Amino acid sequence: MFLRRGKTKSTLESSIDSALLAVEIYNKPRTPFRVEAYITHMIMAWTRLFHAHFHHTIGDKYYYKNIKGHYENIDGERKAWELRTCISKYAKISIPIEHNLLFFIKLRNKIEHRHIDKDEVGVMIFGECQSLLYNYETMLINFFGEEYALNESLAFSLQFSRMRQSSQLESSKKLLSKEVKELKNFIETYRFSLTDSVFNTLEYSIKLIEVPKISNTNRNDLSVDFVNWNSISQSDKDSYDKLTTIIKDKVIKKEVINPGKSKPGDIIKTVNSKSAFKINQHDHMCLYTCFKIRPTKKDDKDPFDTNTNYCRYDEVHNDYVYQDLWAEFIVKAINSGKLDQNLWKSKHSKNQYLNIKDFE
Repeated sequence: MFLRRGKTKSTLESSIDSALLAVEIYNKPRTPFRVEAYITHMIMAWTRLFHAHFHHTIGDKYYYKNIKGHYENIDGERKAWELRTCISKYAKISIPIEHNLLFFIKLRNKIEHRHIDKDEVGVMIFGECQSLLYNYETMLINFFGEEYALNESLAFSLQFSRMRQSSQLESSKKLLSKEVKELKNFIETYRFSLTDSVFNTLEYSIKLIEVPKISNTNRNDLSVDFVNWNSISQSDKDSYDKLTTIIKDKVIKKEVINPGKSKPGDIIKTVNSKSAFKINQHDHMCLYTCFKIRPTKKDDKDPFDTNTNYCRYDEVHNDYVYQDLWAEFIVKAINSGKLDQNLWKSKHSKNQYLNIKDFE
């Protein structure tokens, strides 16, 4: 497909540039924020790819409208559909590709306010990252043709061959920060929520085994061959299954959901046992609203937009859990005389907020 110069082509070129930049960043092991940057730029690439497709097929109509039918504006610009909306509007995307994209949309929301200083998360999601890129190129070709394929621009990333010893892996796990552990729990929970028919597809996550080519091969052959799983014989698939059985660690998963987190009733009970006076559910609602600990239903904000020192969004149960520090904060503020019931009720009734730093 030949695109003339215009918005479709410029949007598409911007999408491709974002994807190439994502790969360049990911393949530089010393690049700061490598995983975060890859995810962010690939989300941008996918979003712009859909925008280019929509502009080419339905015109300049991929923008949000309010209940009156008017376009929503941000800083004077019409608000274009976000990636999640693009997926639902397109409605032709395969289920495994959709789950791969939703995984990264949710993961990006979680890492936006975190600094990942360990590479364990990157190692864990290598398969999903690779599929995110392969799926992008597949969709790019489906939308605009083979001439826009990226394979001529990309190289296979070099990998260190030395395997890490189990003792090194154990030490690494102990060094994982609390935030990285929470990301790790999210990744595992998301994977376990998928059916085998989705998780085992190449579109959701590519699983690679490196086997050196040491037999009699043509000296003109490529050093790396990519073999489609669906194209190999059943005997080769059986051999692969035996190989993975040999090298795969057996993991017995005993999942602990939300360790160190409390429900609202637990927070109220703790506060009432340690503070100068008692609070109830309404008081607690006033407190987390006034201090902007978490969004409320009226806010219509991203549910992940919480003060993570005190509160986290529990996506599995679609509610919020609170850190022990939140109860300690309330108790300290009440017992010090800085905070009382009249103050938070008054602020809440007037839709006003309190600066949490003044009470910490």
